[in-house]
Amino acid sequence: MAADDPRPLVVHLLHRFDTGGLENGVVNLINHLPAFRHAVVAVTEITDFRQRVTAPGTQFIALHKPPGQGLWLYPRVYRLLRELRPDVVHTRNLGAMEFQLPAWAARVPLRVHSEHGWDVNDLGGVNRANQRLRRVYGAGVHRFVALSRAIESYLTGPVGLAPARVQRICNGVDTQRFGPAAQPPEAWPYRRGEHVVIGAVGRMQAVKDPLNLVEAFLRLRELCPDAWPRLRLAMLGGGPLHAAAQERLTQAGAIAQAWLPGDRKDVASLLPHVDVFALPSQAEGISNTLLEAMACGCAPVATAVGGNPELVDDGVNGLLVPSQDSAALATALARLVSDAALRERLAAASLARARAEFSLQTMVDAYGALYAAGSARPSR
Repeated sequence: MAADDPRPLVVHLLHRFDTGGLENGVVNLINHLPAFRHAVVAVTEITDFRQRVTAPGTQFIALHKPPGQGLWLYPRVYRLLRELRPDVVHTRNLGAMEFQLPAWAARVPLRVHSEHGWDVNDLGGVNRANQRLRRVYGAGVHRFVALSRAIESYLTGPVGLAPARVQRICNGVDTQRFGPAAQPPEAWPYRRGEHVVIGAVGRMQAVKDPLNLVEAFLRLRELCPDAWPRLRLAMLGGGPLHAAAQERLTQAGAIAQAWLPGDRKDVASLLPHVDVFALPSQAEGISNTLLEAMACGCAPVATAVGGNPELVDDGVNGLLVPSQDSAALATALARLVSDAALRERLAAASLARARAEFSLQTMVDAYGALYAAGSARPSR
């Protein structure tokens, strides 16, 4: 098909293609950008998450790199790119950025690198070795994409990139797929009006800080004693801290008020039935799940990190709290639990903002214009 297809080819090169916000953004882009052919190259592995890609003809290639520096993979990536002859190579985050070097050697016409959020072991991007690596690996990059204002400032500040090389493109949300709904699916265990549901969506790993949300939820027993019997916690997502979250809720005698089903493919049908969406992350770019919750009409409470303040205007369409502070998170949740009018006002404002300012089409158009420059650029 590729030989007969005149559309330009974009190679999306990332560390691992699995459940996550970064990968979900790649899926949205591929599925909504039919003017280009697409190939996903994962440095490590590609999981069943690939099934979310519906664009016909999309290629998936896993390199199965073991832990450690990927220098020995450079010749293989070089040969692969010479074979595929892409118009664009787009790497994402530091874990895949080193493969910009073989992309440069293969003379790919347009080389793009985007930063989606902070590394788990370098929250805030303060590690100078990582800053130097970005400068070295990025020497042949034509265009850097920052998903938030905070990351844009990081790239043009500590990393030292010229502002003209950096473009900010925020994530967009598919408001046709994510939106308010009156009727819950059969899988949803709670009843609107009878329960007040605090929900979260995301991989249960340290940077997402799910245990902070668990502690904040448990504090509501003292902060909202009258409402406590009606409160429910729904945490959608699997990961290394899933068992610890369940164990803590069990020890506190609150597991009957919580639903932790692991990874779900039906998040779009479940989110509209969450009353308060909590994002307790220690670091974020522009959170896909926060945008999706806003588009579903949830009232958000988020930590004031990364791009979250770009999505949530404190007191206007949600509440912001410090990260790693379960007491502050619990206090904000208690405000919305106790004040239905405030909860509904913030939810309505979030829905309006998601639709007006963070549409999927705006994001797709921006990447489409960026990639189009690759098909017109001579190889060098």
